[in-house]
Amino acid sequence: MNSLKKLSKFLSDQTSLFVILIALLAFVLPSTFSWVKGNTQTLILGLIMLTMGMTLSTKDFSILAQRPLDILIGSLAQYTIMPILAFSITKLLHLPTEIAIGLILVGCCPGGVSSNIMSFLCKGDVAFSVGMTTVSTLISPVLTPLLMLKLAGQSVNIDGLGMFVSIVQVTILPILLGFGFNYFFGEKDWFSDLRQVMPGVSVIGLALIVGGVIAAVGTSFFQSGLIIFIAIFFHNTLGYLAGYSVGKLFNMSMPKRRTISIEVGMQNAGLATNLASAHFAAYPMAAVAAAVSCVWHSISGTLLAGLYIQIDKRETSRMCKMKSRSNQA
Repeated sequence: MNSLKKLSKFLSDQTSLFVILIALLAFVLPSTFSWVKGNTQTLILGLIMLTMGMTLSTKDFSILAQRPLDILIGSLAQYTIMPILAFSITKLLHLPTEIAIGLILVGCCPGGVSSNIMSFLCKGDVAFSVGMTTVSTLISPVLTPLLMLKLAGQSVNIDGLGMFVSIVQVTILPILLGFGFNYFFGEKDWFSDLRQVMPGVSVIGLALIVGGVIAAVGTSFFQSGLIIFIAIFFHNTLGYLAGYSVGKLFNMSMPKRRTISIEVGMQNAGLATNLASAHFAAYPMAAVAAAVSCVWHSISGTLLAGLYIQIDKRETSRMCKMKSRSNQA
C-alpha cells in the first residue's frame, strides 16, 4: 500500500507530464486507447468524481454555511466569467462551429478537481477552494445545460434535459457515493489508505479520457490544433486574471485571491470532454478542444501555483534583507 501511496503522490505531482505522455502515446498508437469511449469514458469520469466525493466530509459542507458570501462570489464568478469569455473568444477568433462548441462547453462546466491541489501548493485558501469546487459541481446539472442553450443553442441543437441527466450521472451520484463512503468509513485505517491512493487513480482516469479522444481524431487534430490551443490559452489565462481581479475587487485576502483565480481559470474539462463525446458526437473537434483543455489546464495550473510560490519566496527574501539592514542600523 505504501508503494501505491508513493505512486499516487508522484502522479499527482506530475499530472501535466503524465497526461501529455499519454496523449502522445495515443497519437502514435491510437489502438492502445481506442477502447476509451462511450460508456467506458463515462465510467472513468464517474470514478474521477468518486475520488472527489471521498475527500468530502461534513466539515467541508459546514464551511459552506460559515462562509456563504465567499462561496456566492466565487460561484457567480465561475459561471459568468468563463462562459462569457469562451463565447467572446469564439466570436473574436471566428472559430469553426465544432471548436466553438468545445470551448463554450468547457467554459460552462464547473471548476476542476485538481484546482484544490493547486490551491494547496501555492498556499491558497484550501477550504475556500473545496467549497467552490463542491458548489459549482453540485449546481452544474442545471447551470451547464442552461448556459449552453443560451450561448450555443442558436448554432447547434442542444439536448438540455439529456445533459442534465448526464451530469447528474457522472458527477452528482459518484460524489454522493464517495461522500457516503467517507461518512461511514472515514475513520477506518483501510479507508484512509485507500483515500490517499485515489488521487493517482484520478490522474490516470483523466489521462485515459484525453488519450481516448486523441486516439479517435488522430491526425485530424493538426488541421485545427493551433487555433484550438490559442483559444484555450486565452480563455484559461484570462480566467485566472479575471478571477484574481474579482478577489481584489471584494478585498479578499491574498490566499483567497489566489484560490479564486485558480478556481475560476481551471475548469472540469474532463466533464466537458465526456459531454462533448456524448451529446455532440457529430462535431468531433468539440471533444478535442475539451481534451486539449484537460492537458493545458493541468500545465497552466501547475505553472501558476509555481509562480505564486516564487512570489512568496522573493517576498520572504526581501523581508529578511530589510530586517537584516534594520538590525545593522
